[in-house]
Amino acid sequence: MFPSEMNRRHYFRHLAAAAIASPGAIFMNALHAQSAQVKKGSKRCILLWMSGGPSHLDTWDLKPGNANGGPFRPIETAAPGVLISPHLPTVAKQMKHIAILRSLDSREGSHERGTYLMHTGNLPVPTIEHPGFGSILSYELGSKLGDFPLPTCIAINGGGHGPGFLGMSHAPFVIGNPGGPIENMNLPGSLRLGGSPVEARVAQLRAMQREALWTEVEGRFRKSRDMAAADHATVYHKTKMLLNSPLTSVFDLKDEPAAIKEAYGDNNFGRGCMLARRLVEKGVPFVEVQLGGWDTHAGNFDSLQNNLHPTLDKGMGTLIGDLADRGLLNDTLVVWMGEFGRTPRINQDAGRDHWGRCWSIAMAGAGLKGGQALGATSADGMEIADKPMKVMDIVATMSKAMGLNLDTVYTTPNGRPSKLVDGGAPVAELF
Repeated sequence: MFPSEMNRRHYFRHLAAAAIASPGAIFMNALHAQSAQVKKGSKRCILLWMSGGPSHLDTWDLKPGNANGGPFRPIETAAPGVLISPHLPTVAKQMKHIAILRSLDSREGSHERGTYLMHTGNLPVPTIEHPGFGSILSYELGSKLGDFPLPTCIAINGGGHGPGFLGMSHAPFVIGNPGGPIENMNLPGSLRLGGSPVEARVAQLRAMQREALWTEVEGRFRKSRDMAAADHATVYHKTKMLLNSPLTSVFDLKDEPAAIKEAYGDNNFGRGCMLARRLVEKGVPFVEVQLGGWDTHAGNFDSLQNNLHPTLDKGMGTLIGDLADRGLLNDTLVVWMGEFGRTPRINQDAGRDHWGRCWSIAMAGAGLKGGQALGATSADGMEIADKPMKVMDIVATMSKAMGLNLDTVYTTPNGRPSKLVDGGAPVAELF
């Protein structure tokens, strides 16, 4: 049903008039989208998520000559005195930009709980669903971008963490095949512009009619519903902007030079890192790129040397160098982490098991001081020997680097307070 003051004929007369004006509106939207560039000083974050729990002892904190050390011998890097895996030579060249934190204690050995903890800073509890850091950045930074046509929280190759109490309008936009077609990005055949001018105008009018009817139905529904209905409307609005924006070309990697594609690596992680650079270049506040396969209970060293480290090296090393060369790194935080580390002791299957008592993450960009390794573990890798860090210290560090107010307290839909930083402090040496 339509409002009483607007009969059916009157309603569609207005739609026809709007359709005539529609090309101009679409043109202005295209101009706005094309002019959307990263504002100077605006911050973005790329999270390189190593799903499965990477072995820090074979990556960032090697123990050569120790029984727990394994066969790898560390190499020099661009940061004097900072040694890393011999199978990360591209990353080693960028170490002047990277800070390694070698003394993180999370005390969590479950994949599910560790993933939740490292994405949110909190352990899961029945009474609240915490938002991931990407959703927080979407809420805090993406909301300031106005009618920004691209998603403000993106997860590539799966992964990501839900928006929790912040609502579905800040959920990750998941891309499963970086560089390939994005699912559900095409209008239905009857609504696609093309053919003769008359056919194009009919398609426009049909689309506007459908949208007007949807808006009427949705508006009435929202009056009697909660935040979920409002989120649905927001997501729909963002989807319309995305479909009508020329910025959707950012997802297509075909125009990247062959040498760049080769440098990043011909795999989903390499293409994901390349896409992440393109996205933050357009102003997307948060992008997560996942590289799985790190749950190396068996054959740890073969897997790292022949697969995981070469893939990581090209993607991560090229990404940081590319961001630096384009002048983007100063305002882009790059974080490398997984859900925990792996045991210092090598098991009977030449693998390492889950370990949360002392492990490493790495950070670069956003004004952080690179070229250093902070904290230390004991000679056998079993304990923290210097500068212990907690997960909430990492959240505080990332939040400060991104320009967030560390005193922020959110209120959940059921009225519970939730602190952005609950008891942690930024790692001072990084600033």
